[in-house]
Amino acid sequence: MTSLLVTGIGELTTNVPDVGADALGTLRDAAVVIDDGWVAWIGSASSAPAADSSRDVDGAAVIPGFVDSHTHTVFAGDRAVEFAARMTGTPYAAGGIRTTVAATRAATDDELRARLHSLRAESRAQGTTTQEVKTGYGLDVETETRLARIAAEVTAEVTFLGAHVVPAEYADDRAAYVALVTGQMLAAVRPFARWIDVFCERGAFDPDESRMVLQAGIAAGLLPRVHGNQLGEGAGVQLAVEVGAASVDHCTYLSDADVDALSASDTVATLLPGVEFSTKHPYPSARRLLEAGVTVALASDCNPGTSFTTSMPLMVALAVREMGMSPDEAVWAATAGGARALRRDDVGVLRVGARGDLAILDAPSRIHLAYRPGVPLVSEVIGG
Repeated sequence: MTSLLVTGIGELTTNVPDVGADALGTLRDAAVVIDDGWVAWIGSASSAPAADSSRDVDGAAVIPGFVDSHTHTVFAGDRAVEFAARMTGTPYAAGGIRTTVAATRAATDDELRARLHSLRAESRAQGTTTQEVKTGYGLDVETETRLARIAAEVTAEVTFLGAHVVPAEYADDRAAYVALVTGQMLAAVRPFARWIDVFCERGAFDPDESRMVLQAGIAAGLLPRVHGNQLGEGAGVQLAVEVGAASVDHCTYLSDADVDALSASDTVATLLPGVEFSTKHPYPSARRLLEAGVTVALASDCNPGTSFTTSMPLMVALAVREMGMSPDEAVWAATAGGARALRRDDVGVLRVGARGDLAILDAPSRIHLAYRPGVPLVSEVIGG
C-alpha cells in the first residue's frame, strides 16, 4: 500500500457540510491523504501528516471526481447525419435508436471494447471517476449479453436496458419482445448487471410493459431505474416512485403531481442537459425540483443519438445557464447527486473512508466550471 499527500489545495469541495463553512463542505488551504485509493485524512494543509509521496497543486481548486450516473457508451457507429437533420428542423423521435442497434449487432467485441475504452478515457480526462454504463443497443439476447459483459470490464455500475425500444423484428408482436426481455434476455445479462432500466415513453414502452420489465428485474435481484418523461408528460416518474427506483432520468416534462411524488420519495431526478442541447427540446427546470425538495443529479447521457458528449463540466455549465441551478448546486448534482442516483456513499464526496477520487482544476474555484464553459479546466485526475 502507498499513500499520497495532495497539498496546497486553495479550495477543497468535500460535499460534507459538517467539515466546512457551507453546504458543499468547502475547506480552504486544505490537504488530503489518499492511502491505497481511499481517503485516509483530510484537513488543513498546515496540519497534514506525512505520506509516501506528495503532490502540491499550488492553490488549485479540487472537487470530488464527477459521478456520471447515466451513459450509453458501449455501441458502434454514430448518428451525425441525424444530428445535422435535427439542427435544421427534423424533430427527434426515439426510433433513431434502431440505427445504432444495427451497427452494434454487426460490431465485434474488440470494436465495441475499443469505443468504450476511448469514451471512458475521454470522460476521465474531464474529471469523471465513476460511470454507469447501459446496454440497450443490442436488443437481442446475444448482443445484450455481449454489451453487459464488456461494460462490466470497466465498471460495477452496469445497467440492463433491453427495454430501450422494440426492435424491428418484433414490431408486430410487442408482447413477445417483452417476454424475451423479462425471460431469456434478463437471465443471460443478469450475471453482469447491477441495474434494470426501461424507456417508459411514447415510441418505446407503455406503463404496463415498463412495470413488467422492472418487476422482472427486481425479482432477479437487480435494482430499478427508469428513463421517463423525456418527450412529454407520462407515467415514467410515477412508475419510478412506485417501484422505488433509485433514479428517474430525463424529467424534461413534469406535472405538479410528478414533482410532488418525487419530493415525497427518495428517487433522484437525474437531469441530462446534453440531451436538450442536442435535441432542441426545452430544458427542464432544476429550480422547480430543488425548491420542492427533490434530490437532483446531473449526468451526460453520452450516447450516439441525442447527447454524444462525455463532458460533465459541460453538464454543469448547461445546468447553470439553462436550468436555474447555482454553480454550487450544479457541482453537487454532478458529484454527490450522481452518487445518490447510484445509491453510493463512497464516491461523490471527500471524507475519511470514501474513495480517493479527485479532480484537480486549473482554476481557483469550482465556479469556473460554469464560468468558463468549453475550457479544459480539469488538469489532473486522481483515482477512478
